[in-house]
Amino acid sequence: MKFKIFNDKGFWKNAIKLATPIALQNMLISSFTLADTLFVSRLGDVSLSAVGMIGQWGWLLNMIIIGISSGTSVFVSQYWGIKDKRRINMTCGIAVISVLLVSGVFTAVSFFFPELVVNIFNGEDNVITEGKEYLLIVLFSYPAVAISNILSSVLRSVERVRLPMYVSVLTTVLNIFLDYGMIFGKFGFNEMGIKGAALATSISAWVGVAAILLISVIEKNILIAPLKTTFGFKLEDVSAFYKKAFPVIFNESMWGVGTFAFNIIFGHMGHEYFAALTILRSFENIAFVFFIGICTACCIMVGKSVGKGMIERGIQDSKRFMIIAPILAIFISILIYIFRPQLIGIFNMGNNISDVTLKTAMTIMAFYAFEFTVRQIPYISIVGVFRSGGDTVTGVKYDLCCLWGLSLPATLIAVYVLKLPFTVAFAVMYIFEDYVKTALCIRYYRSLKWIKPVTDEGKNGLEEFLKKKDVECDGAR
Repeated sequence: MKFKIFNDKGFWKNAIKLATPIALQNMLISSFTLADTLFVSRLGDVSLSAVGMIGQWGWLLNMIIIGISSGTSVFVSQYWGIKDKRRINMTCGIAVISVLLVSGVFTAVSFFFPELVVNIFNGEDNVITEGKEYLLIVLFSYPAVAISNILSSVLRSVERVRLPMYVSVLTTVLNIFLDYGMIFGKFGFNEMGIKGAALATSISAWVGVAAILLISVIEKNILIAPLKTTFGFKLEDVSAFYKKAFPVIFNESMWGVGTFAFNIIFGHMGHEYFAALTILRSFENIAFVFFIGICTACCIMVGKSVGKGMIERGIQDSKRFMIIAPILAIFISILIYIFRPQLIGIFNMGNNISDVTLKTAMTIMAFYAFEFTVRQIPYISIVGVFRSGGDTVTGVKYDLCCLWGLSLPATLIAVYVLKLPFTVAFAVMYIFEDYVKTALCIRYYRSLKWIKPVTDEGKNGLEEFLKKKDVECDGAR
């Protein structure tokens, strides 16, 4: 099969059909967070910093959920390739129970120990007070976010990508309406300040779950199955799921814990610096949505081909995605750098943000723009290609070794030994994680060892592909 990237109409039609709704959905999810951050920034540095810190606590939970969701996608996308609906529903059931248990732990810790959670990041009394008020309300959104994430992941993996997007439109619009009304006392609501932001988030999250389930019942889509089919799994089914999914869950969880540790370090450097970091994170999420769309499309298309035993097709599509991602990243990097003054200025419309926060945000956003392209290569490799091919282990090694073995120790030395400024420590964090990992990912991708099917059809297809490859190599010699 001759390799073509730009003139394969079938590839582009399918990739755009899958990636666009997913990117739009994640754009809406990021806008959901951005709206919270923008409205809260009107309350000042302390409120912005407190919400950012609690946001990182919720983000740690979300990383674990994403790990479970990614592990789920490995199975569902390959089962979808052979149209095995029973095992898709069973996998969904295992995943839903798993995320409810995890989100339950985070909800309980937040409810019983709110001050401890805030104090992890910052010990300033005013930050603890604001953060506690926000956390004791927003914790009710955690189970809803967990369920919604899994249901959306299953729908995307069976190429039903529009429903999650439509629900995200609903929840984003509702959140913005409730945010404005409850924070500032508009539309007949009482003025609640930071508590209003938390309540708006919780209400919107549960409306999202209700909407997905209601529409699924009307459509009778893949999510709707007898409870016995979805939740009647056996212990061996759970064991088989976690045998393949655990490396992904462990990877995302430990990567999340490592990033959480960075936020603890930066949080204790001062609430103004963390407010600057919160501003960056808001736009980081927006910039990243395109790659979530591309990566998910890659996971679906490559996973489906590998599951059906069409190994060569899967490899060809993976090559295309490996080229597309960095090209798009370069373009976005340029936009981030050029428009960063205007982007940061949005947060200071009420003139409540300090000069330290604004200048710091300007500097770290400039560095992030230069580093952005390098960061996307291991992302598309590990999450998009390796996992969809069935290799859930190698990404764990690369992610965790680079973060825990290089980046985190280097950042700790930069902050606590060398006493370097916040902006330099921020740069150290990215440099020591991404450059080595990028080189490792490119090398492993070229080896094709990431192709490890979970279906019988895929295993047979891989065997035929390897035989054909051996014959071609013998002919070349």
